[in-house]
Amino acid sequence: MTDNATDTAHLPKISSAIPDAELTRLTDEIVGALKSVYDPEIPVDIYELGLIYKVDIADDRTVAVEMTLTTPNCPAAAELPGMVESAVAAVPGIADVKVDITFDPPWDQGRMSEEARATLNLW
Repeated sequence: MTDNATDTAHLPKISSAIPDAELTRLTDEIVGALKSVYDPEIPVDIYELGLIYKVDIADDRTVAVEMTLTTPNCPAAAELPGMVESAVAAVPGIADVKVDITFDPPWDQGRMSEEARATLNLW
């Protein structure tokens, strides 16, 4: 007997119209693009800072990025979303990019990678 809470065999397989190899390439290049964007006041990229919460690549190759800022009063609030949009839009094969800012959950230092902590000497 199986537990329905953990048995996923009955669920339909979610597939993408984008071939797996292409989806992997797009994902890797989007992450690379995000790592090229820096908060102007912090010498660490936004990806390693943990500001990127979610990236969705739709079948039509549009990308939705959900991100946050270090604080709601972040001085770079006006420019960071545009920088993210431009960086991701430059990835070959991306049709369009939409960036949404959220503060739920609020960012904290626990979201940073070990690399970011080392760079900022936050051990």
